[in-house]
Amino acid sequence: MARPHQPLPTWADPDVPVGSLDPQGLSRRGLLRSAGLFGAAFAGAGLLAPTPAAAHGDGGGDPDLAYLVGDHHVHSVYSHDAKYTFSQLAQAASQYGLDWMVLTEHSNFGHARAGGAQAEHREILKARRDNRRTLIFQGLEWYIPGAEHCTVFSPPGRHEVELLTRFEEAYDGKLLGYTAGAPGHPDTPRNEAHAVKAIKWLEQQRRSGYVDDVLVLANHPLRLGIDSPHEIRAWRDAAPGIMIGMEGAPGAQCAGMPGRGSTSHRGEYDNSPSENSWPGYPREAYQTYGGFDWATATVGGLWDAMLAEGKLFSVTSNSDVHRVTFDTWKNGDWLPGQNFDNTGRLPDPVNTTEPQPGSDFWPGQFSRTHVGVTHYGYRHVMAGMRAGRVWVDHGQLVDGIDVRVNKEHGPGRGVTLGGRLRVRRGERIVLNVTVTTASRPNHHGELPGLAHLDVIRGAVCGPVADRDVWRAPDTRVVHTADVSGRRGRYTLRIPLGRAEESSYLRLRGSDGKRNGPGLLGTAIDPHGPITHEPGNGDPWLDTWLYTNPVFVDVVR
Repeated sequence: MARPHQPLPTWADPDVPVGSLDPQGLSRRGLLRSAGLFGAAFAGAGLLAPTPAAAHGDGGGDPDLAYLVGDHHVHSVYSHDAKYTFSQLAQAASQYGLDWMVLTEHSNFGHARAGGAQAEHREILKARRDNRRTLIFQGLEWYIPGAEHCTVFSPPGRHEVELLTRFEEAYDGKLLGYTAGAPGHPDTPRNEAHAVKAIKWLEQQRRSGYVDDVLVLANHPLRLGIDSPHEIRAWRDAAPGIMIGMEGAPGAQCAGMPGRGSTSHRGEYDNSPSENSWPGYPREAYQTYGGFDWATATVGGLWDAMLAEGKLFSVTSNSDVHRVTFDTWKNGDWLPGQNFDNTGRLPDPVNTTEPQPGSDFWPGQFSRTHVGVTHYGYRHVMAGMRAGRVWVDHGQLVDGIDVRVNKEHGPGRGVTLGGRLRVRRGERIVLNVTVTTASRPNHHGELPGLAHLDVIRGAVCGPVADRDVWRAPDTRVVHTADVSGRRGRYTLRIPLGRAEESSYLRLRGSDGKRNGPGLLGTAIDPHGPITHEPGNGDPWLDTWLYTNPVFVDVVR
């Protein structure tokens, strides 16, 4: 099937003069040039060929990368609880610098059975034509049987809609009534087995060529505490190339903004343990820390426990946009006899000129997921995500970050995010981090400043006997670089000593405005993210970045 040419984004197109670019575009063009990927080199002859898998070698094989900014969790009028049209979302994506986004409507009878998915697809095709410089995926927010939600998406192709509707009908927990999540409930084994079966079915559709690709990411995993550690591991292990990660930070980042309510928290993490929650989670798991989910924010916590098995599992950040805080739009009125179940779509919104309630930012306005690619295109974004070449930030904290781990005197630039460096026991390794600081005011009108970068290191111990374990006792912050006041582009060279055991490394940074002892103690994390007082969580005053890990495999 022939596919239309996808124009380069404005900042990557040499035919677009420098004088027409905004500061963000200028910065990103500079990063692209430095990676040797400008213009035709970025378009490439293999536009739709996947990016090579993450390197597993001596550190000399990883390519230079350009990072595309995106959002994999966006809702429109085709979700029963949202309100924006595709035109509004595409305009916002362009305004806030997104290269790609995934429209992820909630599973619903109207979406699956009243033609909503097909009608949505027709609008997406038009949006792709009208917004040729933004990669617009059609996806789905899957109600996992007995658990939370997931993003499911594939690239444009002959069966992109049919994949979603077939999947929705056969495997969606909401449509099937498979929503009981309480441990010990008689249907819990059925629900968990059906979720694993669903992910394996998606893998089969990719393997058979029914679709070119498909990816799954868990959304807001600890919001309700119903995604148990053994379930998340089961989803990952069912198809590691399909179920690749989770939201490290949820949407609804404005929920704790002053004026939104005295009991509200960022991410709408306002819950307590329920009869459906996994009982092994502490009470602290139901809050966000620096806007990030407890599973990601806790050094030595659930994310680290999964990485300590030596298996890649990515984190992302996105808007989950439904209703933008203090905008002036409201849902339109239904015509007589119409509802969501028989139309699959809400009426277009109406501008009231008065502020309306909401918890969200526009796509790209605050949360960004950066995916490393060597060429521009739908499948390159997906391949970059699968390879783990991902870092995330809030508030446009930095323009860019490049992470390389190598032997002290090894060849090449080293292994980057998601990759694996193989070394012999006792060989010295070094971490090189190149930071490009923010070159323009963020969307709040302030110039962000990175205050510190933390290197987090954990031992790789292999598969766990107890698949509900959520601690990684050998993971901790091993180095902190004070970078406050530094501007422009600079490289930190951080010696990591001799490699005595297999391990992984990941980075975390912040604006330094709110931090304190980590949840597992100061010896593990002396200045990590903290939660905020209810109703006093202005997200612009507490911004962080996280990178995916690099693995170091020690061989004898």
